[in-house]
Amino acid sequence: MRALARIAPPLLLATALVWSTVGPAGAAAPPPKVPEAVGWGGAVASVDADATAAGIEVLRKGGNAVDAAVAVAAALGVTEPYSAGIGGGGYFVYYDHDSGRVSTIDGREVASRTADESLFLEDGRPLAFADAVTSGLSVGVPGTPATWETAVREWGRHSLGDALAPARRIAEQGFTVDQTFQDQTALNQDRFKDFPATAELFLPGGRLPAVGSTLRNPDLAATYGQLAKEGTKALYQGDLGADIVRAVQHPPVDPASGRNARPGRVDATDLADYQVRRQQPTHVAYRDYDVYSIAPSSSGGTTVGEALGILEDGELSRLSATQYYHHFLDASRIAFADRNRWVGDPRFSSVPTRELLSERYAASRACLISPDRALTSPLAPGDPRHPADCASYGPAVAEPYEGLSTTHLSVADRWGNVVSYTLTLEQTGGSGITVPGRGFLLNNELTDFDFTPLTPGVPDPNLPGPGKRPRSSISPTIVLRDGEPLLAAGSPGGATIVTTTLQVLLGRLDRGLSLEQAIAAPRASQRNTAATQAEPAFLALPERARLEALGHVFSGTPEIGAATGVERLPDGRWVAAVEPVRRGGGAAAVVRPAP
Repeated sequence: MRALARIAPPLLLATALVWSTVGPAGAAAPPPKVPEAVGWGGAVASVDADATAAGIEVLRKGGNAVDAAVAVAAALGVTEPYSAGIGGGGYFVYYDHDSGRVSTIDGREVASRTADESLFLEDGRPLAFADAVTSGLSVGVPGTPATWETAVREWGRHSLGDALAPARRIAEQGFTVDQTFQDQTALNQDRFKDFPATAELFLPGGRLPAVGSTLRNPDLAATYGQLAKEGTKALYQGDLGADIVRAVQHPPVDPASGRNARPGRVDATDLADYQVRRQQPTHVAYRDYDVYSIAPSSSGGTTVGEALGILEDGELSRLSATQYYHHFLDASRIAFADRNRWVGDPRFSSVPTRELLSERYAASRACLISPDRALTSPLAPGDPRHPADCASYGPAVAEPYEGLSTTHLSVADRWGNVVSYTLTLEQTGGSGITVPGRGFLLNNELTDFDFTPLTPGVPDPNLPGPGKRPRSSISPTIVLRDGEPLLAAGSPGGATIVTTTLQVLLGRLDRGLSLEQAIAAPRASQRNTAATQAEPAFLALPERARLEALGHVFSGTPEIGAATGVERLPDGRWVAAVEPVRRGGGAAAVVRPAP
């Protein structure tokens, strides 16, 4: 996400942050962004050149894919602070080559133990979404630091401090602001200006950061240094956590702004009680491949997996482009109808994960797809516990809103280990609340809960609850063939994460596209809504008119997702692939490029 042109006069702010037009001493210019890299020794794919370089640095120093993934994620906390950081959460999927096992970490944020279904109600009515987002009320207990520490301890070769070192250096020396960073700041300017600590970080002199200026974040560098020295107990049991609780319960808003930033409920006990979840991944056999992803509390693995099951017998490689898109869109529509009804935090409701991914249920839903006409939405869910061909179960359930922020990284190492990791603050800029003196934003992840039941009279598995994780669409995916890693992929984008990941997989596995081509292809996202969201490039396809003749309805959106992936070639080389354009383009790199 870094640009190289340097403009605007030098400007110094408080010690929280320094902006300048001159590269800081010792700071190297970011490496150029390329959408594909091929070579040996491991591969890294992320949205940001500095973060990708941090991962390559760790791989070259003997770290494995886990160490490098944490290094990339920590660097993204510096350079992509509106999408990721230690104030948020995420889902980590890891393939261990020695054991052939896929493992996962659910590092999702959780609600306070004092939260209940009335969390976002005032006087019996739901809060306006904008009021809920920019508040302490929306902040869940962060899971990202615990995810990093758990992953490195369980599977890494280096210490957490070693993994954090590149990000700490970037925070100290600075990175270069590009147009995407400025645009994302502009989207948040009205919120950020009301929080002095956030304004100092991201609105120098009350203005948008200049493209080409250098951003240093010494507060975040110090925070990373404390985590390196003390471990995550500094956050979950120590003074760092106390600062988070203070910001949540007493949002540091400018009194003159007039903003009512409602206080949150997270306290020191909630932080101390937080634990990541180690659970089995979702798994579906799709043609000659084994596809693994994250199980609930995210809906990503179940929804992508169900759609693949529905498409299993469709021979997509032989279909015309029109019929391929038609089947992809309707399979997505069906899977989302089931997701919205059945998936939530499994500790609080019975989530039929195994049944949603079963071949029998996939067949009972696949029969809904006709080659001659599109399904219409809202489509009613089926009952995975009692599958019956083409049957529905109760009324349709509406699609909830999910923020479009988040970032995804994919990493592989020379030993054949692979990581697919998606992390988030929820929407771009999270809650808007920067922890004073600490250099990072807090999430607004609890707004991923449904404020009230989506459909009156129908059980809603995604209402707030004590210690509950809100449902996510995050879909970090690893694909094996004959027990060996083939590829890993994922994307940001709220609920469009599911359809983006699915479309990338289908493009690569069924349609003969390279991984880079599958990531770059025009996108559409059908989520059991009346109209399918589609990018301008998709709407310009000749197949659009034929799809509309089948009954598909489209609405335009500028872009969908920002995927990254890695793939192992038959000769042992790795491919890293990223977006060429979306979100300013990504950064792919390998340890030893092929000549």
